Amino acid sequence: MKRPRLLFLNRSFWPDNEATGQLLTQLCEDLVQDFDVDVICGHPLHGEKVLDKTHPFGPSLNIHRVDHTRFAKGAIAGRLINLLTFTISAYRKMKLIPCPDVVITETDPFFLALLGRKLQKRTGCRFIAYLQDIYPDVAVALGKASEGFLIKKLRRLLFDCYKKADGVVVLSDDMKQTCEQNGVPKSSLQVLPNWTDTTKIVPIKQNNAFRMINGWNDKFLVMYSGNLGMAHELKSLIDAAEILKDHNEIHFVIIGEGVQKEAVTQQVARGNLTNVTIMGKQPYEKLAESLSAADLHFVSIKPGVERCLFPSKVYGILASGTPLLVLANKTSELSQFVIDEQLGKVCDIDQPKQTIARSLSDSILSLTGKKELTDRMGQHARQLAVQEFDRSVITTKFGNLLHETLSHRQQDILVSSL
Repeated sequence: MKRPRLLFLNRSFWPDNEATGQLLTQLCEDLVQDFDVDVICGHPLHGEKVLDKTHPFGPSLNIHRVDHTRFAKGAIAGRLINLLTFTISAYRKMKLIPCPDVVITETDPFFLALLGRKLQKRTGCRFIAYLQDIYPDVAVALGKASEGFLIKKLRRLLFDCYKKADGVVVLSDDMKQTCEQNGVPKSSLQVLPNWTDTTKIVPIKQNNAFRMINGWNDKFLVMYSGNLGMAHELKSLIDAAEILKDHNEIHFVIIGEGVQKEAVTQQVARGNLTNVTIMGKQPYEKLAESLSAADLHFVSIKPGVERCLFPSKVYGILASGTPLLVLANKTSELSQFVIDEQLGKVCDIDQPKQTIARSLSDSILSLTGKKELTDRMGQHARQLAVQEFDRSVITTKFGNLLHETLSHRQQDILVSSL
């Protein structure tokens, strides 16, 4: 019996180490058990181009890599050119490969939904929009774009695609609500969170080499680990570190790369904050060790952004068995999740800026030295990761969604033939 064929469109894919690429790679690895999978992808934005045509995923996964510009992310014009050149190259490649039964478009770049809709119209295949974030709303929320004719036109164009899709997959109920408010039928929407591999990200709380090598065995470590992008409020965390600089038992660790790294580094230098260490991104094989080293993980979402994305770093933190310190809108799904499950502390970002750092420092102090409490929070976090957010759990649900979508297609074909 012929296996169904899937086509994924996303710029980032193996061996790129960006989060969306890593997640999509894992998803495709799992889906090849039931499907033949094609992926149209690009090159990593940093480092060398991927020139080899071999990959470790077996014959059921076909990678179609296209050329595009790779300007640095910091330049807005360069980023836009990257988005456009990849989209054009993906469109050309899409016409040269076998027609899929289902095309799934992600949001790197967000233009890809236009291609999915075009292929749906041309061939009659099913189309699923898989939204890791919602544009242009996230750009507006971050102040990188303002509401005007072009933004409204782009929003209408994209949401017209989502309305006509056979399915729209989002990461959270907040994102689902944003889609509903923009006219996407509730029946088309499916919430499927991102995931972590709990067989690889495990708690390493005893004899943690990352702590020992850096001389932090006697410290209460507050860590931010992940993309230092514009969606995250990091200045307030450094302000909290300044408030707590005389508490020698507390140390702050910032791990990652991104557009805010220079500003964070300068803020630490200006304050001469010896209680803050800034480090580069850690390799995936060391992630369990570095995440587990923390006593408390900081996660933040700037106001309005929670409606457009959900930070995937949360699931690795849960798997490492570590409590969270969240700075976000108190009514956001992330905040309510941490409060309801008693996984840590939440500070409302919708308060005067001068009081946010004090709220964070008070929350940190309330958990410092409370090992029994933080251990209990961490154990529950690990349990949730295994039961609800493990890779096998979520990718199986995604596969079931695809089978359901295809069964609807078969019913439509049968009805049209009568």
